[in-house]
Amino acid sequence: MSENQNNIPVQDEEVQDINILKKDRLDKLASLREGGFDPYQTTKYDVTGKAAELKAEYEAKEAEVIAAANGDEEAVKAGLETLNSNIIRIAGRIMSWRDMGKANFIDVRDNTDRIQVYIRSNDIGTDLFKEFKKKWDIGDVIGVEGFVFRTRKGEISIHAHKIELLSKSLLPLPEKWHGLKDQDARYRQRYLDLIVNPDVKNTFVKRSLIIKEIRNYLDNLGYIEVETPVLLPIQIAAAARPFKTHHNTLDMDMFMRIETELNLKKLIVGGFDRVYEVGRIFRNEGMDPSHNPEFTTIEMYQAYTDYIGMMDLIENMYRSLAFKICGSDTISYQGVDIELGKPWERLTMVEAVKKYAGVDYNDWATDEDARACAKAHEVEVEEGEHATKGHVLIAFFDAFVEDKLIQPTIIYDYPVENSPLAKRKPSDPAFTERFEYFIYCREMGNAFSELNDPIDQKQRFVQQVEARRALGDMTGEVDEDFVTALEYGMPPTGGLGLGLDRLVMLLTDSASIRDVLLFPTMKPIPANSGRAVKDEDEEE
Repeated sequence: MSENQNNIPVQDEEVQDINILKKDRLDKLASLREGGFDPYQTTKYDVTGKAAELKAEYEAKEAEVIAAANGDEEAVKAGLETLNSNIIRIAGRIMSWRDMGKANFIDVRDNTDRIQVYIRSNDIGTDLFKEFKKKWDIGDVIGVEGFVFRTRKGEISIHAHKIELLSKSLLPLPEKWHGLKDQDARYRQRYLDLIVNPDVKNTFVKRSLIIKEIRNYLDNLGYIEVETPVLLPIQIAAAARPFKTHHNTLDMDMFMRIETELNLKKLIVGGFDRVYEVGRIFRNEGMDPSHNPEFTTIEMYQAYTDYIGMMDLIENMYRSLAFKICGSDTISYQGVDIELGKPWERLTMVEAVKKYAGVDYNDWATDEDARACAKAHEVEVEEGEHATKGHVLIAFFDAFVEDKLIQPTIIYDYPVENSPLAKRKPSDPAFTERFEYFIYCREMGNAFSELNDPIDQKQRFVQQVEARRALGDMTGEVDEDFVTALEYGMPPTGGLGLGLDRLVMLLTDSASIRDVLLFPTMKPIPANSGRAVKDEDEEE
């Protein structure tokens, strides 16, 4: 037995020139066309079976035959031969090739699995067999007609009666033993990553299932899925920086949305009691293992509940998802068991800072006391001399707490300084009814008892704009239409937004957000360069 010399996979781009290999395949294509056959003209192939299903079905029928024979080997042989009349048709990509002269074995992969195909000259015809060996390659997409059987070595395979070239591959696949290992190349050429690293596909199948189960969960609670605009006429004065574009017909600048929140709450004003959106979000900011400039959020808003109600909702939803996707409410993430099934720890931000930093917010009588405490603990506060007690509390949380929150933890009652859309706590107006939940030291979602006082909301928007302008950013505006909506009256409402990509990372045990995005944002490779370019803000 020898490898088909016309079908040797690429071993190393430094050893084999891809352009030479491509030219060889182009020559094969030209020869096929000269012979009157163009593989790209095929429009349809009737598939009757999938690799995984065919193997499972054959095993089941084989077991039935063996059981019925009751130890009679001749009866087993006869029973198995009757299965040969069941003709099936599969289609997929050639992934490996073993040349044994007048008989060849190839592995064909469809969207379910690989299956071995046995091809003989006597079965498909001498001319087609000769063309198959000389002009077909690993990577080609083919159709196979035949019956399922088990080889002498025990592998369930297809004995081909007919084969058809459905699409010619002009570029060689990465070498079969080493695969596509370069992470940058995998992200840039996800299509190739999916071909040669089939386990990658499972991540994206799970992503689809996660979205489906979230939709089912919320739909069963009476939520309605809606869609809101991606292009907005103003840049709201939020901390996130938007992408800017220009609408030619209206001759006006527009902005890609940085959230779906305000429009969804307008729908609550309009009488929808429970709404959610699976929304694409765009932020013109940095990139790291948990951030991409475009990503997906799921935001949900429910009238007549508060942030406690949203705490209960998210805990229950995660448990449900874990069972549906992973089969257990204890999952493994990066080698750590994450216990989603146990009641999540709930701490106020004040309690969390006291627990992990040993600093008590209640000991600060004034803003000056807070700033002095930060200085003593070498905690940098972005607002400097303008920092309030709330700003300092947030800085302590960032410095001492977040990296301790491995198991699911809800941190609630945030300072009003960084919660412009959350309702103040009636018992302590310096804080808001807001929470974030953390898993594996990462913020996973954000929720409020939504602010529905239009006067308070307008004041906070104005303060946001003024703060931005004090730092030299003159772009932010007050969303006057949202304030107008609130003036018509919004009922008490609980709202929650979560990053879908981070959730998928958790449930698929993926270390980077790029592993759960089919096409993550990448800096283009310069023309005529074979060298990948590393993004400036890209993860190391």
